[in-house]
Amino acid sequence: MSHAKPAAQDIVDTAVGAGFNTLAAALTAADLVNTLKGDGPFTVFAPTDEAFAKIPADTLQGLLADKEALRKILLYHVVAGKVEAKDVVTLSSATTAQGSNVMIDTSNGVKVNGANVLKTDIMTSNGIIHVIDTVLIPK
Repeated sequence: MSHAKPAAQDIVDTAVGAGFNTLAAALTAADLVNTLKGDGPFTVFAPTDEAFAKIPADTLQGLLADKEALRKILLYHVVAGKVEAKDVVTLSSATTAQGSNVMIDTSNGVKVNGANVLKTDIMTSNGIIHVIDTVLIPK
């Protein structure tokens, strides 16, 4: 009889299960669900629904309707590889799947481009999620 733990869910299923409804809707609208269900590993800085709520409603609706702009923003939240919190604190920046760097500041808590990291190291079958309080917008 095996007592092996079942494999963790992937990044998308973990985010949906944790109530990241706006992020899940955005990933669907941007056709990124299959990408983030892929092998990875990926590190995702996942904005809360409250983070998305900081964006004016008309701006958010416009983004959800503009697949390319939405893809760029969402890919700006993804870093290749599995970067745990203990590793994040050794970094000053990280290159995102969108192609630009995010800046990491660990001088007072952990911030990614000024967004506060609320929860770290949510392990998934294909990577790791860190929860942030602000949607990151590439320059």
